[in-house]
Amino acid sequence: MAAPSSIPLKFTVRRCEPELVTPAKPTPYEQKLLSDIDDQASLRFQIRVINFYQYEPSMEGKDPVEVIREALAQTLVCYYPFAGRLREGANGKLIVDCTGEGVMFIKADADVTLEQFGEPLRPPFPCSDELLYIVPGSEGMLNCPLLLIQVTRLKCGGFIFALRLNHVMSDGTGLAQFLFALGEMARGVATHLISPVGERHLLDARHLTRITYTHREYDEVEAPVTTPITILPFDNPVQRFFSFGFAEVSLLRSLLPPHLRRCTTFELITACLWRCRTLAINLDPDEDVRMICIVNARSKFNPSFPSGYYGNVLVFSAAITTVKSLREKPLGYAVELIKQAKASVTEEYVKSVAALMVARGKRIHFPNVIGTYIISDLTKARFEDIDFGWGKAVFGGPMIAVGVMGSLMATKNKKGEVGSAASICLPAPAMERFAKELENMLKQQPSEGKKSKSNSISSAL
Repeated sequence: MAAPSSIPLKFTVRRCEPELVTPAKPTPYEQKLLSDIDDQASLRFQIRVINFYQYEPSMEGKDPVEVIREALAQTLVCYYPFAGRLREGANGKLIVDCTGEGVMFIKADADVTLEQFGEPLRPPFPCSDELLYIVPGSEGMLNCPLLLIQVTRLKCGGFIFALRLNHVMSDGTGLAQFLFALGEMARGVATHLISPVGERHLLDARHLTRITYTHREYDEVEAPVTTPITILPFDNPVQRFFSFGFAEVSLLRSLLPPHLRRCTTFELITACLWRCRTLAINLDPDEDVRMICIVNARSKFNPSFPSGYYGNVLVFSAAITTVKSLREKPLGYAVELIKQAKASVTEEYVKSVAALMVARGKRIHFPNVIGTYIISDLTKARFEDIDFGWGKAVFGGPMIAVGVMGSLMATKNKKGEVGSAASICLPAPAMERFAKELENMLKQQPSEGKKSKSNSISSAL
């Protein structure tokens, strides 16, 4: 593919009128309560995912719009709650009214080729509002379509698949399960490889007084006496993606003391991002900063959690320190805090969160201040592996980073080497400082005298 041009890419998208795709067969008309993890305030927003597919000669004559629309109707037979609507019951409890009204679907064409988007493909993408058109009146939490899908055909024969999902319905793992099932139907697979499990009561609070952990991820943040706290929103935010290949990860790992070098790549990159971001946003030295990790808790249960469960099984866990400590202590300090935060998540921790949601009316939210940074590990979601018959996606993942929230996703370079890319959203001046801090970190000498070749971090606007 061609290298990205300095001239912003512009193109025209022609859309048909949105339609509702309903299940291909009759489905149960019933009401399903969401779990006490699903309907917390922190998840009451829409998530957006986009996949790019190139032309596939073996699919000549087949229309991706028609293939995916038909597959969607078939997939909704098993995943019929997605075709319903949310209602709100007593005490704010969210309920899926399984009406079978359908998923919103948009057919579109764009006068652009995949090659024109440049390489590597990274968000933010040009004309993204046209590639996933938000139908007026469809974006509400209640009484609106839970899922919106747009398939945009490109001049080159490739296409773009984009969706918006109400987060209370699924986490990244659950959404990926649904999309892989959609891909199976599109490729003509007769049955789903993983049977969907929708038993949301599995994550309901059974003992309302069983708040057995101190959940600092939901702390109400107080400002230091000497300075007002920095509240969102940012001014003029920009988004960049920073790529971490083998060389960058090896160098960062070499900065750690020996006992920490076996940490996960997620822990290592997250610690690096947290430290650089904190230094870039110029907070008071005594102000608390939070790194909130989004933890997939499926593996924490004994007996094991049902493999086909597609609701939210994620919890937030916070690493907390001061700006001064994060600035003055080595990278290993941040790694230790993140490891401890992740390790605190157990089956009992999840039950404690559910009890907290019920006890405090589900309205609590993580601190909405610039000193909070939230990152989601999507490296195992495998959005790029979703195949509708045209092969794997050239890019698959979230469309945007918003405010204090970012993500880490798996990537491949031209040589097929696997790496990670992190999304960062900051005001423009802070973004420049962030990039500089990251560059400086990669020039540091390895811990304990271990040699490692310095390498500049790569980024994509």
